Amino acid sequence: MKRRVAVRQHRIPFLHDRVIEEHAQLLLNEWAEANPAITAPPVPIEGILELHLELDFELGDLQTELGHPDVLGGIWFGIRTIKVDQSLDPNVDPSMLGRFRFTLAHEIGHWRLHRQHLMEDPGARSLFQADCEPAFVCRQSAGPREEIQANMFASCLLMPRSLVYDAWGRWRGSDDPAIIGELPTDGLRGAPDEVEERAMDRFCKPLAAQFEVSAQAMRYRLQKLELLVREKQPGLF
Repeated sequence: MKRRVAVRQHRIPFLHDRVIEEHAQLLLNEWAEANPAITAPPVPIEGILELHLELDFELGDLQTELGHPDVLGGIWFGIRTIKVDQSLDPNVDPSMLGRFRFTLAHEIGHWRLHRQHLMEDPGARSLFQADCEPAFVCRQSAGPREEIQANMFASCLLMPRSLVYDAWGRWRGSDDPAIIGELPTDGLRGAPDEVEERAMDRFCKPLAAQFEVSAQAMRYRLQKLELLVREKQPGLF
């Protein structure tokens, strides 16, 4: 029988993106205290998970175990374990490497941003027992506030601001942002919005490969850092 996950009712407080980025950078700083500093991509996400945070990691058929067809990963606080669905196993499908790494970083985001909050919630005590259900489940579909926060954390952890700026300067030869409307669209077909997204993803692929993330994840990060913009701003150049 499939084991379905109950919908969590615990309210997670609002966190500004700046605060989430600070949390991600703090984790990177902690890693650097006991290990060589990360001066170039990719970020060693599995080492951070297992060696620094001392969390366990498993690959498995989560979609069957949890009864959801779009499950990517989950975190079990009580047994300090992160599980990722076998469909993201990069050893089987190398094209899944970016999504696999992002899912690990996403679950680490729950550990760093939300665990303490739930520990202080009497109604969430069952999440810290040995036979607990997953505290959070990462799915492909859009999620509530805590999932958006974990995505932001994962983005900042895998693509630290300073490393992205450095890589961008080496790749582009300047610090100037790229204009979305000026990206080449040759060979792309579809609705205008679809063509634009594909053009951005194609543009982002070389940088995404350096960080071992998906082109989509890199696109979002570059837009957050205002390195990929819709139009030129006065005084920007």
